[in-house]
Amino acid sequence: MHNRIAIVYNRPLPSRYSSAREEKAVLGVLPCVTAVHRALIELGHNVTVIALSPPYEQVRSILSSLDVHLVFNLFEGFPGEPQTEAVVPEILSEQGRPYTGCSAPVLKLALDKVKVKKLLITAGIPTPDFQLLNPQKMHIFRLKFPCIVKPVSEDASHGITAESVVNDFSSLEKRVKLISDTYDEQALVEEFIDGREFNVTVMGNTRYTVLPASEIVYSLPPDTPPLLTFEAKWEPDSLYYKGTQAVCPAKITHKEQVSIHDIALAAYQLLGCSGYARVDMRMDNAGKLNVIEVNPNPDVSPDAGAARQAKAAGMSYKQFIEKIVKLALEKKRHGRQNPNHERRRQTGVDVYSKAHA
Repeated sequence: MHNRIAIVYNRPLPSRYSSAREEKAVLGVLPCVTAVHRALIELGHNVTVIALSPPYEQVRSILSSLDVHLVFNLFEGFPGEPQTEAVVPEILSEQGRPYTGCSAPVLKLALDKVKVKKLLITAGIPTPDFQLLNPQKMHIFRLKFPCIVKPVSEDASHGITAESVVNDFSSLEKRVKLISDTYDEQALVEEFIDGREFNVTVMGNTRYTVLPASEIVYSLPPDTPPLLTFEAKWEPDSLYYKGTQAVCPAKITHKEQVSIHDIALAAYQLLGCSGYARVDMRMDNAGKLNVIEVNPNPDVSPDAGAARQAKAAGMSYKQFIEKIVKLALEKKRHGRQNPNHERRRQTGVDVYSKAHA
């Protein structure tokens, strides 16, 4: 069936990311919009592309006026305001309009990294030990070095550099202050796990497809912490970009594959994800996998991890995009456009050797 589809995304605008030299993450949505638009046109859909800007009421008015079967949601929030990522699905849910990806409550939850970690711990899903710190709370620090210091409610690796990994209290103090000053929020401090790093995309609403895992392989100079920095994602001339490679499918044993699969699916269901989401994890010294983050609505550009994993599962890029559309329409049919956060009983999983398109 050919549908009328509106692709909505955040118009890149100057923001606090510009002063932090992180505007490339904002601009990154543009090639994704182009690729999704091309794929949907080639699939025979009637497609409109809409760039959204503040204020909120203008967004509501634009979305209300749409005459479409479906909204393909590529909205990442207004630049510099990651908490607004949930605006589009929130409005569309109120209007009863189907849209791709996760619901507004899930997007809000995922941005609250501390709450997510507490949920993971309660559910028995391993995640690195952590504290929430600011310059006035340094006296309560109790973790083991090395630690990694992150903004508590950002995505796209904002605020993540080689200096994010600290090995002593003085460096920790400086980094916490920098994050607090730059992002006007507390810093999430975690014990840093530097073992093998994997990410895996899960797709589905009640029946799930776990795509082949990617491993992030680092070839960096000694004493350079292996982590996916902002530069590794967005600066092609940087040491981190050149020294970071995604290998998909990951070279793992069957036991490791099963463990990655099970943890990714458990985290996906725990947060109440639907449509598609990516789970990032690292292996500690004992070989135990720890969930680092759960990312609802990850980048679906042709060169991004989700599309790479779909290709490894036997999907073309067009089939991957069409599957996202089908899942959105399925949610609407089954009344699951705004699922709750409770972990849902698994009703079926597709093994990823050849995922269903």
